[in-house]
Amino acid sequence: MTTATTASSLTWARRRDSVSRFWRSYRTHRAGLFGLGALVLIALIAVAAPLLVGDDVQSVTNAPGTALERPSVEFPLGTDQFGRSLLGLLVWGARISLTVGLLAAALSVAIGTVVGIIAGHYGGWFQTVLMRVTDWFLVMPTLVLAIVLATVMSRSVWTVVIAIGVTSWPTTARLVRAQTIAVESRPYIERAKALGGGHGHIMSRHVLPNVMPLVLAQTTLGISTAILTEATLAFLGLGDPTVVSWGGMLQDAREAGAVSSGHWWYLAPPGLAIALVALAFTLCGRAIESVLNPKLGVAR
Repeated sequence: MTTATTASSLTWARRRDSVSRFWRSYRTHRAGLFGLGALVLIALIAVAAPLLVGDDVQSVTNAPGTALERPSVEFPLGTDQFGRSLLGLLVWGARISLTVGLLAAALSVAIGTVVGIIAGHYGGWFQTVLMRVTDWFLVMPTLVLAIVLATVMSRSVWTVVIAIGVTSWPTTARLVRAQTIAVESRPYIERAKALGGGHGHIMSRHVLPNVMPLVLAQTTLGISTAILTEATLAFLGLGDPTVVSWGGMLQDAREAGAVSSGHWWYLAPPGLAIALVALAFTLCGRAIESVLNPKLGVAR
């Protein structure tokens, strides 16, 4: 067995051991397990939506019921103003809401991570410029910026993802920058520089692996915020009108007068679904933070 093969085997063994220790610690958090179980269930429902409710659930012309029917055996959650099953729309809407939340959070964390690592690594005037730009985004209302971007760009799912992603990265950037400065003060970074390690090598091979736990926790917490923001944009009529999402369902309910008419079954399901997913991601994020940093003392 070659030296390279042995080193690779040891690396993977350490990674498996780290994952195993992480899971053993995560399992002690009952709230985190509840959040993870809820997310797995919702994700499975979203993936299996075409099999559970079919592609024609969004059709307005072939709606199976009449407008605004109350919950019944045939329609457990009632129907919307077009006669479509709200249960089917809720299941189908999970696909868009989860997709937008995941992609927007990933984009936001990616931007914040890159900015934070670069600022913390180079320092000096370069760091000052990046941090002033970050501060500008930080003090500006995220929702207002997202609304502006969603208004000036074409109405599509990708527009919502970009609008959320490019306006919600400053918090991640500041956290990653602080962690980068702490990592680069360690002796092995000085040894890597003395051995000829360049900027790219230091940032990708030494800094990034050490800030990844923080990035993972921030991503989990950011997904719930992204889902809430997507629902807000869709409720304001800035989402893609050709797709079904939970926020879009709330917008349709408002336009149909569900609030004033007392059609609670039209409003409650998407609202509860958004709240449940946001809560589940938050519980998972808090549990991950507690595992990665036990000093936080997050309740179990």
